[in-house]
Amino acid sequence: MSQPVDTILEKFVDHLLQGFTPELAKHFAELPKPTPDFQARLDELAEKANEGMLSSEEAKEYDKYIEYMDFLALIRLKARSRVSASPNV
Repeated sequence: MSQPVDTILEKFVDHLLQGFTPELAKHFAELPKPTPDFQARLDELAEKANEGMLSSEEAKEYDKYIEYMDFLALIRLKARSRVSASPNV
């Protein structure tokens, strides 16, 4: 029986974070927001996506951004949890 992709990703991130030192977990937990240029591009693609106006290349670009941002958000969430549970950080 196959597992949902979210479950597989979560297990992968849990495994990845096992190797994080408390300092590295804190670093990932505190990553800054996207740069203004990057955020502007995301906003542009999101607006075009909502209007159904993305080219095929833009759709691929936007899908990748969303995929990578979801992955990073999961790492940040779990890193924050690890930092809050660790008295040494």
